[in-house]
Amino acid sequence: RLADQISRVHSPEADSETVRGRSLDQAKGLLDRLPALRELLEADVAAAYEGDPAAHSCQEVVFCYPGLYAVAVFRLAHELLLQDVPIIPRMMTELAHGQTGIDLHPGAKIGPGFFIDHGTGVVVGGTCVIGTRVKLYQGVTLGALSFPRDADGNIIRGKKRHPTIEERVVIYANATVLGGDTVVGAGSTIGASVSLTHSVPPNTLVTVEKPALRFLEK
Repeated sequence: RLADQISRVHSPEADSETVRGRSLDQAKGLLDRLPALRELLEADVAAAYEGDPAAHSCQEVVFCYPGLYAVAVFRLAHELLLQDVPIIPRMMTELAHGQTGIDLHPGAKIGPGFFIDHGTGVVVGGTCVIGTRVKLYQGVTLGALSFPRDADGNIIRGKKRHPTIEERVVIYANATVLGGDTVVGAGSTIGASVSLTHSVPPNTLVTVEKPALRFLEK
């Protein structure tokens, strides 16, 4: 069934036997990866349970956490993308996006132990590289700073446009990290509502200066 669906998104101009054979190989390629994907997802579940005191069990994480659902769909879609399957990986992650509010592009590279807490509004771009045991809160954007263009003004595709987040980084709610050359060093913490467009070294705390509040009589 998976091979049949894959064959439908390949070029209709290709020889049908060739398309069927290639589609079957790609479907088998995903099935061969399932044990490794299970290990990745076990690490993601453990990271969620260990990183959220509101979680009472790993079963609760599996059945109730939208972040895990979005990550599970992403990991399957990413494997299909690595098999050069067109369209379907993006359809899968957009389905999860619609159901959870979490937008994970299937082209991103995300290490094990990835935890998205709450999750609504999270955006991870297609050329992001995320290390092990990274934690994101709701509203985080890992996006592009600008789009490189050629002499005719056309977007140059295939360039790294999104940041690299090294291992053990925590990024709090509504923070924005932009740019393909931006690297957040290992062990760093990016505070809520921070807008970051340049690299920071490992073990750095980045926060917004405390705003002044005004209290007026109504």
